[in-house]
Amino acid sequence: MARNIELLLQENVENLGIVGDVVKVKPGFARNYLLPMGVAVVPTPQRIAALEAEREQAVAALAEQKERRNLIIEKLEGIALTMTRSCNDQGVLYGSVSQRDIADGLQEIAVSMNENIDPRHVRVATSIRHIGTYEVPIQFEQDLRTEIQVIVEPDQPLEEREEMEFDDEGELIEKPQPKAEETPAESTEPADAENTSD
Repeated sequence: MARNIELLLQENVENLGIVGDVVKVKPGFARNYLLPMGVAVVPTPQRIAALEAEREQAVAALAEQKERRNLIIEKLEGIALTMTRSCNDQGVLYGSVSQRDIADGLQEIAVSMNENIDPRHVRVATSIRHIGTYEVPIQFEQDLRTEIQVIVEPDQPLEEREEMEFDDEGELIEKPQPKAEETPAESTEPADAENTSD
């Protein structure tokens, strides 16, 4: 099994480190992305020293970002985001509400603080496909997390119809329809009405 290798980051890499950090990464990640894209280099004392000033700026920028994100988390607490979608009479959406839809719905709060909510910060396992109310986690970092309420409403009132059941995949379970009693059509014309003359 290949051992991890050490590289010096020349840029910030989310969930890995900031400029000036010496990090251990898998050889494939280094060979396929970090080295060819110029994101990282082999560390030397001269290179580490050259990036010291940039690293200090990155540390300060990250501290500011964390402060902004803390404020966003505070603003998001207890928030209810309402989204209107087209659906069928049983509340199944024609489409879905995705992570991006929810992130876009929260951008107004984020932009007011010079920050951005990425779809990756919206932690829903799968897209929402039914009308209803959902608790959705928003998480920037390990310790920056809150839950918001997402209310998905129909664009038109749902009609009252016979309740239908759905399986775990959200597919309609077909129920056998009772057959209407068939009555034979009765003829109103007398038999051989035209053949009465001799």
